[in-house]
Amino acid sequence: MNYQHAFHAGNFADLFKHALLVALLADFRRSAQPFNVIDSHAGEGVYDLEGEEARRTGEGAAAVQLMSARDVPAALRPLRQAIERLNHGRPLRFYPGSPWLVGDALRGGDRGLACEMNPAAASELRRALASYRRLEIVAGDGWATATRRAAPAPAPLLVLIDPPFEAGDDGARAVEALGRILSRNGSAIVAVWAPLKDLASFDALASDLEDAAGDRPVLVAELRLRALADPMRMNGCAMIVVNPPIGLAETAREAGRWIVSTLGEPGRAIEVRESA
Repeated sequence: MNYQHAFHAGNFADLFKHALLVALLADFRRSAQPFNVIDSHAGEGVYDLEGEEARRTGEGAAAVQLMSARDVPAALRPLRQAIERLNHGRPLRFYPGSPWLVGDALRGGDRGLACEMNPAAASELRRALASYRRLEIVAGDGWATATRRAAPAPAPLLVLIDPPFEAGDDGARAVEALGRILSRNGSAIVAVWAPLKDLASFDALASDLEDAAGDRPVLVAELRLRALADPMRMNGCAMIVVNPPIGLAETAREAGRWIVSTLGEPGRAIEVRESA
């Protein structure tokens, strides 16, 4: 696969995904009990918004708007604060990937695992996150590693499944991984990010993930940046979270409303539903 997240870092999908990730991490931190986090498709960890890739697409402008806005809702402020920490209070240049946000949240007894299959990206990930000693970097197949290394019940566990959805079987593999993780730890919180191109494909994936979750609660948060008129474009994105904590749905609504109202086009919408 040739997907390079550096072209898309800091875009609307990152803001939505990372707002929910930061909220999930904060929920774990409210307990004194150590927790475990697995990031199945970690990427490079930190992205330079002044780099050639980011400048070529201009998608990082979404992060720029987040950092300069005066009306940022509570749901997005923790992410903005994390970005400020990464940039040491200086003007925005670097945007954090999910493994940086995980590393930033880990405490003394917590443990994180970031998986990256691309050798060059894994090397950059190690360099970018070298100071986070509680975060283990694995250069290998994130699908296999996430299911094999998932902490068994009753350990508190968060798994982020965030493939690029370039391979035709990424959706099926996400469903399979979810089932295997829950078989090891039925109380794990598993968050699956997915692009939203056309409604039929997304509905099929969401339905399969809900089936794999069994009788566990599932949150489906859809952010539509524009009408779903062109299935060749990423018209939005979604986070499907199994065993979501109380309050995550409102975080998704609040963050999503700001993103679509600030960055959206005609046909924009935020839809959030929970199954018991």
